[in-house]
Amino acid sequence: MPLGPRPQDVLRIRRTVSVYKVSSIITGTFLLLLVLMMVLRYGFGVDIELNPVYGLLLTPKELITGVNVSTAILILHGWLYVLYLGTDFVLWRSIRWSFGKFLFIALGGIIPLLSFFLERRVPREALAAIAHLEKADA
Repeated sequence: MPLGPRPQDVLRIRRTVSVYKVSSIITGTFLLLLVLMMVLRYGFGVDIELNPVYGLLLTPKELITGVNVSTAILILHGWLYVLYLGTDFVLWRSIRWSFGKFLFIALGGIIPLLSFFLERRVPREALAAIAHLEKADA
């Protein structure tokens, strides 16, 4: 059973909730771009290329001469997921949720569209835990 947040962690939780909201939306957006990129790469054999002369192109990977946007999407999603996972960890540790909840929230950066659902649910539950703590202290 979760223990609940401590009074000294309330400010950290509020700040982390704000960062979590932003990171979940950005990570979810890049995850959808990653899914599109994977469909293009493995379904059609092309990558997204940024060529200054022609703009965005769908080009076979071995023929790319400009910037490979597909690789940039892969790298950016990876680093944004690290930020998302970090905020998940800080919330989990501060609110003292169960480890299963930590893992469920972590799936938001892996399962498409889940981060958008969790972006609403997790802050609501975190703020409810704070409200319960403040109500118990009063």
